[in-house]
Amino acid sequence: MEIGPLQLVVVGFPQPKFKGDIYRELKKVREAGLIRVIDSLAVYKDPNGDLAALKESDVSEEEAMTYGALIGGLIGFGMGGVEGAEAGAEAGALMMGGEYEYGVREEDVRAITADMAPGTAALMLLFEHTWAIPLKNAVRGAGGTVLAQDMLSPEALITRGAELAAAVAAAEKASKPKRIAAPKKRAPAKKSAKPAKTAKKGGKATKAKKSKK
Repeated sequence: MEIGPLQLVVVGFPQPKFKGDIYRELKKVREAGLIRVIDSLAVYKDPNGDLAALKESDVSEEEAMTYGALIGGLIGFGMGGVEGAEAGAEAGALMMGGEYEYGVREEDVRAITADMAPGTAALMLLFEHTWAIPLKNAVRGAGGTVLAQDMLSPEALITRGAELAAAVAAAEKASKPKRIAAPKKRAPAKKSAKPAKTAKKGGKATKAKKSKK
């Protein structure tokens, strides 16, 4: 079984206004064969704190176990080679099997919703990009190997732009030469006081007598 790239999306709804638009758009891409929903969980916590959950999947229990085995096997191989792959495949198959309700258990729902405020909702979606399988095969057939990949949303680009602007501003600030303060000018020395004027007595100038000790 060959699988395309898998993507996990978690969306929060502080003030949910559901009108069925999300379901309709998701249905379109599923019916067009562009994606395949492996596992999905929608949770709503009403104002009283009571929970309502809806789970859905495009795969059967057997297919879900196959996905789990493939994913677990790859993770296990990265951790411990062939032996790790075998253990990971077994654990992944069990986790995605009917015993665990396609990987989403009741305790998982409780843990996810523990921090949700009343009147809010959340959507978790694990889906496969089935449209990418032929492209992946073409790249592989041409001897190509994926070196890097990422998902970019408009919001992520805006955030990245703000981070770059802050980094540029910090770099410019650090590159500016520091101004050295000029030494302060010393105040000119004060001139010595003028000698006291002699007092005039009888129209003639007389010098002050020094007191004898």
